[in-house]
Amino acid sequence: MSLDPHANTVDGVLRRSATRHPDRAALVFEGRTWTYRELDDAVSRGVGWLRSKGLRIGDRVAAFGTNSDAYLIGFLACARAGLVHVPVNYALRGEELAHVLRTTATRALLVDPDLEDAAAPVCGDLGVEMVLLLRDGASCFLDGVRGGAVPTYEELTEEGHVGGGDLAQLLFTSGTTSRPKGAMMTQRALMCEYVSCIMALDLTAEDRPLICMPLYHSAAMHVFMLPYLAVGAEITLLPAPDVAEILRTVEARRIGSLFLAPTVWVPLANHPDLEKRDLSSLTKAQYGASIMPVTVLQRLRGRYPELGFYNCFGQSEIGPLATVLRPEDHDDRPDSCGRPVFYVESRVVDADGDETADGEPGEVLYRSPQLCEGYWDDEPATAEAFRDGWFHSGDLVTRDAQGYITVVDRIKDVINTGGVLVASREVEDALYTHESVAEAAVVGMPDDKWIEAVTAVVVLRDGAPVTAESLIAHVSGRLSSFKVPKRVVFVDELPRNASGKLLKRELRERV
Repeated sequence: MSLDPHANTVDGVLRRSATRHPDRAALVFEGRTWTYRELDDAVSRGVGWLRSKGLRIGDRVAAFGTNSDAYLIGFLACARAGLVHVPVNYALRGEELAHVLRTTATRALLVDPDLEDAAAPVCGDLGVEMVLLLRDGASCFLDGVRGGAVPTYEELTEEGHVGGGDLAQLLFTSGTTSRPKGAMMTQRALMCEYVSCIMALDLTAEDRPLICMPLYHSAAMHVFMLPYLAVGAEITLLPAPDVAEILRTVEARRIGSLFLAPTVWVPLANHPDLEKRDLSSLTKAQYGASIMPVTVLQRLRGRYPELGFYNCFGQSEIGPLATVLRPEDHDDRPDSCGRPVFYVESRVVDADGDETADGEPGEVLYRSPQLCEGYWDDEPATAEAFRDGWFHSGDLVTRDAQGYITVVDRIKDVINTGGVLVASREVEDALYTHESVAEAAVVGMPDDKWIEAVTAVVVLRDGAPVTAESLIAHVSGRLSSFKVPKRVVFVDELPRNASGKLLKRELRERV
């Protein structure tokens, strides 16, 4: 069986880096350091381990765990074996977890030991054939890839070759506005996305990145982990985004590149350890996955003027990076998400499908080889998203004459109050300018008079003495009267998924 010389697959990222610099450190996790050769050999052993369980090309293998070296090796082994990897939010339980496994007809589940009890009853009800431990257990996946002979090329390809057009992953959407859907990502689409990431974010082998956001989320895995493996960087991986541990690790390991969701940047900007830690090694800071409050961004930029900030914007269906606002653009456009990356073409249209004028809001559409093939087992949703030769994102944006995009809102989150449309983000930004506001979210709630009443849900800083009336007065001094909240609700925390995205659907139900 001969190798296809045109093959462009995800596992090739690691294979090529292992060939170029086999003895360079690739991954550091909880005291273990893997060189590029060791990591590549472990992936090949992982292929043998998975096939020894009877798994074959095209089978769906779900991964239910926190960040670890085993989690990364499991994904790459699935890619090399032609198995379709299904990353699962480790916070899911019950019917939410069952929805993902049922929808994908998952055959095997790779699971962390401390999540096994949550997974077992769901898997039993659905008839999932195998529940396999990722690490820290007898006969676990990690033990299977750490020793023994590396399979030969003939053994790895005995089931057939994996091509660029084969599915690599089913990336489930965040479910912020509707039930999560599985975006079908091919090997080729992800490879194109990695090129876009390397170019737009200036990724180099010298960056010494720290990755702590969840690998089940496409940003951590496909914007940073795999692109950084492609350029040969030494990556430090943390199990979770604990702020104190992030600051300690940046200082101890002289980290140069750090990606965090805004929900982690915000507490980091206010953390008492910030004054104690030496962060002078940091040269690149990336944020994305949700909207960063401009006030927090400006505070961080003022404190670290030499640190280059990158705003990363997109969605699961495009791999997920679609646009980037580079450091040199932050002075003029701090609220923009930048311009499309290398492999992405975009346009902004109104409700009739006509191109909008500069500065006028409309839906952003994409064309790109990074795009998913559609939604797994959901032809109606696929047809709705892919129309007239474009992918319809569902994001309401404006675009200026230079092509910079600014997010207004998710189209489903725009509030219709008294027949006038209000973008929740604009009201949220006004709330964040109040010194007592730690977090804020704005939603439209049903109202007999207004159709939808602008409603603010606010988390206060510890001990902040503030009333609903004072917050309403604060916003009224900054926005038109129809945008001012009719009601303010104080809560201890906002509902978010593990990647930091605000769950407005759940928030409306709570309010």
